[in-house]
Amino acid sequence: MKNFKLVFTLFFCLGTLFANAQKIGVVDTDYILNKLPQYKDAESRLNAQVATWQTEIQNLQSEFERKRTAFENEKVLLVGDQLRQREKEVADLDKNIRTTTSLRFGTNGEISKLRANLTQPFQDQIWNAIQTMSEKNGLGIVLDKSNNVNVIFLQKRYDYTDKVLDILLKGTSGKKDKKK
Repeated sequence: MKNFKLVFTLFFCLGTLFANAQKIGVVDTDYILNKLPQYKDAESRLNAQVATWQTEIQNLQSEFERKRTAFENEKVLLVGDQLRQREKEVADLDKNIRTTTSLRFGTNGEISKLRANLTQPFQDQIWNAIQTMSEKNGLGIVLDKSNNVNVIFLQKRYDYTDKVLDILLKGTSGKKDKKK
């Protein structure tokens, strides 16, 4: 009788565990982003802005090199205030380059803010599509394999990337149809 109770309790616990098991799905948000035409457009605008800033810094760097070389060559001919003034010009230009680089490309620079503003709307759209898809398919957990989650093996039936992409693309084509 004790064995029967023990076996019954064991099966009851296992049954409860399996009944509460969550379905898991996986998506690849990088793949999804690269398939969205609006994201590609926004990314190309960002890259154009970055190229402009890089050109600006390269021009400042060229000007600095030119002035520094001229200063080094004329240093022996300069005296007093002239020497200090030219030295200050070169130092100020160097400081300007470092400041501009930091403002544009630093940790909290304009490129970080611009990239965050670029990706936030798309992340929100993807989040909503994942939520819709997970509710529709009864998923309890959805992992993003593009964010350093090491997925060693994944059966195609657990990869919901294309379903999320379909939701997103249907949403954008529906918006285009309404505008026409």
